Amino acid sequence: QVQLVESGGGLVQPGGSLRLSCGASGMMFSSYTMGWYRQASGKRELVAGISSDGRTSYSDSVKGRFTISRDNAKNMVDLQMNSLKPGDTAVYYCNAVRIEYGTLYEYWGQGTQVTVSS
Repeated sequence: QVQLVESGGGLVQPGGSLRLSCGASGMMFSSYTMGWYRQASGKRELVAGISSDGRTSYSDSVKGRFTISRDNAKNMVDLQMNSLKPGDTAVYYCNAVRIEYGTLYEYWGQGTQVTVSS
């Protein structure tokens, strides 16, 4: 079955950096749009996305500080987070989505905690 496994979360001081990784298995990874979401309280919000052909998008709150990348050979998607702020504290989730013949295929990882605090 499909599995998405995140790693790399932790505690970091404001201004610091973290790199999150998400490994995928059981799926044709290269055909999926991959994304990183976060949830601090309430609604889960999209932080960054990368399409199957490598196009990227970012929320305004992280633009210029976060970078999403993917390695289709390794079935991995990373999120490099720089200049972290306390407001970035959240559980970060890896997401995979694909639409084929009108059917939505969507999968989530279990989440990894990122805490930005001095």
